[in-house]
Amino acid sequence: MNALRLVAPHQPLEMHRVPVPEPGADDVLIRVRAAGICHSDAHYRAGTTRFDELLPLTLGHEVSGTIEKTGANVTRLSSGQRVCVHYLATCGTCGWCASGHEQFCGTGQMIGRHRDGGFAEFMVMPAASVFPLPDSISFAHGAVMMCSSATALHALRKARIQPGETVAVFGIGGLGASAVQLARALGAAKVFAVDLNPDKLALAERFDAQPVNARSTDAVAEIRRLTGGRGVDVALELIGLPQTMQQAVRVLNKMGRAALAGLTRQPLVIDPYSELLCPEAEIIGVSDHLGSEIAELLRFAADAKLDLGPIVTRTVPLDAAAINGVLDELERFGGATRTVVELGG
Repeated sequence: MNALRLVAPHQPLEMHRVPVPEPGADDVLIRVRAAGICHSDAHYRAGTTRFDELLPLTLGHEVSGTIEKTGANVTRLSSGQRVCVHYLATCGTCGWCASGHEQFCGTGQMIGRHRDGGFAEFMVMPAASVFPLPDSISFAHGAVMMCSSATALHALRKARIQPGETVAVFGIGGLGASAVQLARALGAAKVFAVDLNPDKLALAERFDAQPVNARSTDAVAEIRRLTGGRGVDVALELIGLPQTMQQAVRVLNKMGRAALAGLTRQPLVIDPYSELLCPEAEIIGVSDHLGSEIAELLRFAADAKLDLGPIVTRTVPLDAAAINGVLDELERFGGATRTVVELGG
C-alpha cells in the first residue's frame, strides 16, 4: 500500500510502498477514506516535536474510514462499517485509563506520532479506539472532528464552561472554528473570536461570535471594552504563541479560566500577583481529548450544532507534493481553515 512517511525532521514527507498491516485479536484494519492535515503534523515535520527513533513513520492522526477486517476478539464493529478514530491507542486497564484519563496511559500511543497514522491506504487500530460514524457525517468531517473539534470540546470541558458564561477564543483555525460553535452549543452567552485573518474572523461571525481583529486593535483592551471592563469567564488559546497565551490570561474576569491548547516550547511570562492570585484566575493545560467525549461530539454534529462544512475548505489526494505544500502553508500560519486528504470511496 502507499503511505506518506516522515523520514527525518526538516525534510519533506516521502511516499513509500509498505505492507498492509495485519490486525491483532483486539484490533481492526481500517481502509482510510479521509485524513485531516493538522498543525501538529507541520510541527513534527519541522522538528518542533522530535521522535527520531521511530522514523520513518506514517503521519496523520485525524482519520475516518471503513472497517476492512476485524480481529478475532472484536464483536462491536463489523466489516464495511463507517468509523472515525480516536487517535490514542491505550491499554484500557491502567489507573489512568480506568479513571477516564487515557491520554496519560503509560503505554499509550498516538497515531501519526508514536505509531503509523492515517496518511496511508490502510491502518490498524485497537477496536476500543474506533467509533461508528453516522451516515449523516461525511468522512472528511468525521476525520477532522477527531482532533480539532475533539480537542476544542475537551478544552471547553477542562475549562468547566457553564451556561451563560462568556468565552474568548484565540485562533480561529480548525480548532477555533469548532470551539466557537461548541461554546455556543454548551450555552455560552457570548463568544469573542480573536484572529489576524479577516476571512477567519468572518467565519467566526457566521457562527455567531463577536470578531476581534488582533491586527488592528489590542485584543485584550477591546474585549474588556466590549464586556464593560469585566473580561471573560473562559479563554481558549489555540495558536501556541506566548503572546496569545498571555492575552488569554489577561483577558480573564475574576475567577476566570484560561485553557491553553496551542503547542509551543517557548516560556510563558505572567504576573502572578495581578493576573492570577488577586483575581483567583486559573491556567489550565489541555492535552489531547478523551474517547468518552466522542459520542457527545458526534451528537453535536448530527444535530447541526457543529457544522464542519465551512471549516473543511479544501481536499487533496494522498500525494507527497500536495500534502507537503499544505504543511508549508501551516508553518506560515496560512492556508485553508482545514485541509483533508481524501482517498476516495
